[in-house]
This record gives sequence, C-alpha cells and structure tokens, in this order.
Amino acid sequence: MRCSVALAALAALASSALGRVYYEETFSAPDSIDSFKATKARDDVGAIKLSRGEWYGNENGSGLKIAEDARFYAYSAKLKRPFNTKGKDFVVQFTVKYEQDIDCGGAYLKLLPPTLDPTKFDGDSEYEVMFGPDICGSTNRRVHAIINYNGTNQQIDKVIQPRGDQLTHQYTFWVKPDKTFEIRIDNKVQEEGKVEDFWKVLPDKQIPDPDAEKPEDWVDGPVMIDDTEDVKPEDWVDGPATIPDPDATRPEDWDDDMDGDWEAPVIANPEFKGEWKARQIKNPAYQGEWTAPMIDNPAYEEDEDLAVFNIGYVGIDIWTVKSGTIFNNILITDDIDYASKFGNSTWADFVEAEIAAKKVVDDIESKKLEEERKAKEAAAKEAEEKEKAEAKEDDVEADADVEAEADAEPVPKAAADAADDVFDELDEDDEDKVAAEKAAAAEKLAAEEAAAAEKLAAEEAAAAAEKAAAAEKAAAEKLAEVKAAKAKAAKAKTEKAKADKKASKKKAAKEAAKKAKQAAEEAAKKAAEAEKAAAADEDEDTVAHDEL
Repeated sequence: MRCSVALAALAALASSALGRVYYEETFSAPDSIDSFKATKARDDVGAIKLSRGEWYGNENGSGLKIAEDARFYAYSAKLKRPFNTKGKDFVVQFTVKYEQDIDCGGAYLKLLPPTLDPTKFDGDSEYEVMFGPDICGSTNRRVHAIINYNGTNQQIDKVIQPRGDQLTHQYTFWVKPDKTFEIRIDNKVQEEGKVEDFWKVLPDKQIPDPDAEKPEDWVDGPVMIDDTEDVKPEDWVDGPATIPDPDATRPEDWDDDMDGDWEAPVIANPEFKGEWKARQIKNPAYQGEWTAPMIDNPAYEEDEDLAVFNIGYVGIDIWTVKSGTIFNNILITDDIDYASKFGNSTWADFVEAEIAAKKVVDDIESKKLEEERKAKEAAAKEAEEKEKAEAKEDDVEADADVEAEADAEPVPKAAADAADDVFDELDEDDEDKVAAEKAAAAEKLAAEEAAAAEKLAAEEAAAAAEKAAAAEKAAAEKLAEVKAAKAKAAKAKTEKAKADKKASKKKAAKEAAKKAKQAAEEAAKKAAEAEKAAAADEDEDTVAHDEL
C-alpha cells in the first residue's frame, strides 16, 4: 500500500516536473509592466499602466490597464524560452476585466513567432494564435480563436459568446497532442472537439462519389399526391358561385322602355362549395432527394503539423473606444493541471470578493444618482414655484391696470375713434401692444387737452379783465380743469410705462405687430395707388367722352 502511494506521488511529481511554463505574468511587481514593449511602427499607440481597477478581490494584485480612449495598442513581451508545441499540450490562459462597461473594444492576445521584431509589431505582423474576447455593440460579439496554418489565419467555425460585464473573467485555450481542443471561460468548457472539424484547413475526409449517377427509377417527387380512391360527393355543388336573388321583385314603377329589361340582383349561392379536390396522401413511391454516396477523399491527408505552433512572444494588438480594460494572469504552458491551479490561485479564489467589492461601488453610485435625482427634482420644483409666483404677480398688476382703466374718465368719442383707427392696423391678438399704443394715444390726447384748456383759460382771463371777480372764478375753474387734465396725462403716462414693461417681455409680439402695421401701410399705399390709377382712368374716359 505504501509502495503504491509512493509510486503515485512520484508519478505526480514526475508529471509536474515534465510540464513547463513558457510565460507567466501576474503584474504583481512594480516593474512587471516594463516587459511589454510598445511598437515603433506607429506614433499613436495608447498608454498602458499598472492598476487593480476601481473594485477588486485580490488586495495584492494588479493588471495591465488600457489607459487611453480611442487608441490603438501594440505591445509585445518576450517568452522565457521559445515554445514549439509539437507533441505537447498547448495552453494559453489569461483574465480580462472590462471595467469601463465596454461598448466597443477587443481584449485578445496574439501569440507571435520567435522571429518577431517588436519594434515593427502591428496589425499586419504574422502570428501563430489569436485568442480572446472582442465586443463591439450588442450584436458583434465573439471569442476569437484563430490559428495560423501554412501562412493562412483561420477563425474557428463557431461563435462563442464572451462575457461583457464589469467583472474579471478567465479565458483558456487548450490544444492537445491528439489534435483535439477545449475552449473554457471561467473554467467551464464552451466548445471542444477535433481541430480539423472546427477549423476548415484540411480537405474533407469524405466527398460525394463523382462517378455515381441517379438511378432511372428514382422517385424524388412529388411528396404528396391525390388519393385515387377519393370520390366527389353526389351533392357537391361546385357552381355557379352566384345566383339571382329569388326574393327580389320588380319595382312597380319600373318602365321597360325607359329602364330596360329588369333583372334580379345577384347574391352568393348558399349551396356553392367551391371546386372539389381529392384529398392528399403521401406518395408511396417517393424516395427523397437523391444524393451521391460518400467515398473517401483521395485528396485528404492527415497533417501532423496541424495546430502546431512556434511561439516566441505574446502581444496585445487591439483598438478600443473606451479605456479601462485590464489584462492579468497571463500564462503560456504545456501543463493543463498547472494552468488550472494557477487560475484558481490568481482568479477563482477572489471571485466572490470582487463581486462584493463591485456591489459596494454600485451602491455608492446608486446613492449618488438618487441624490442627484432628488436635487434636480427640488430645483425643478423651486423653479416652478418661482414661475407661479411671477405669474401671480403679473396677474395682480393686470387686475390693477383693469381697475385703473375702469376708474379713468371716459375718452371723448372723437379722440377714441381716432385712436381706434390707429390701432385697427395692429393684430387683434396682440393685446399688450394695443394696450401700449392706446396708453400712448391717451397720454398725447390728455396733453393736448391740457394745452387747449390752459390757452382757453388765458384768453378768457384777458377778456374778463374788467370783471375781476367773475374772471377770477372762471380762471379758477379753468385752472382746476388744467390740473385734472395734467393728472389724467400723468396717469396715462404711468399706464403706458406699465404697458411698455409688459410689452418688453413679448418682443416677438411687438415684431409681429410691427410687421402687421408695415403690411397695412403697404396695403394702404397700394390701395391709394390703385385709387389714383382708377381716377386717372376715369379722367381719360371722361376726356374721351368729351371728345366724342
């Protein structure tokens, strides 16, 4: 028993010793990011930096963060030693976090040959494998798994959906020596099978026999036929579809000479059943679509070098709209057991802690958004109350204006008619403008009345110089009229100021009134010209008549 346990332990140790790690990076050292060198093939390469992100599960972990928006990234790092995968397991594994809530951006790795010149690395550089998530919008999403075969890059013949949330996820691509593979996300197999079945790089093993011919008696249609034993029922009515209405009667006032021969209106035949057809049954002779039998493809030949890669560098060659993607825990090895343990210790053990940390951040953000929402609602309510108060104030002023107008002395009819003639040119809906213009006219009229009264008082005072007592009394009465007229003018001026204040708030209404007035003047001008032209025509007619 002890011997068996010892042998098992020795075998496990030997298996572990046989596995090799060709590249491993957790970005825990401050200078670890320096191993990734930027290309010199272009000048607009975005910056990278070490970051754990805003939320994380591993307090001591960091990652390579894409730090600038809307940039290309072309960085590469050299493996510890070149990795030729022939006869070995090949495993590439890494974690990605789209912390920025990705809308469009890739997060895949390229495994590059040892012959790469890192200074010239770009999108056209040859690579052995490209693997990882790529998201752009809600429909263009997939996990790339591209392998190079004989100089041609071939995408996996299957769409694997990536994880697009804001947590860290682990991606694993394992190609085995027997030419089978597995693609895992978060330690769960998403796809597996034979490489040649998912990457169409080899000819098909079997093809339709090109020499085969369809037998002459092969029946490939129709699938359904009429039942020869089905008989049309004797009472089946298949026509006509319409008949004269048997209940219709000729109108009493129908006149054949005037109206023609009377015919009953047509109605649908209630016994009509349509065209009779025999029921359908399966064709007993039908054999289906003929296809040639399959034979071995003489052009097919197994290739031992299929899915064999020669790797010397790992690279990041992506474009992203929003920065924030974090790469971490990059591993290239030939030992799947080591990859599993490595993934558990660097990612799986911290999943729950990261979820909890993300929830804390989300709660803080939700609280902030709720406070902002309440602040906006309070501001909107305050603005609404202020607007209501201003409207109420305007209503009070308007009521005061109405009361003042009601208390004012009536304007003489002649003056009112003259003012109305001016205001008729304005738009009927422009009440504020009309009020302002009327106030101005009233002010002018009051001033004229005051001046006339003052002049009349002076003339009467001079004429009645000999009758001092009577003149003094008359002058006093006239002076009272002058004061009343001046007071009326002052009141009219105040009303005009209020009207002007309200009218200033409705500049658009003034402009409309102005345009209406201009249009009226133009119409009046044209009417005058038309009247003048008509008069001239009348004069010409008169002259012609006189000459005649």
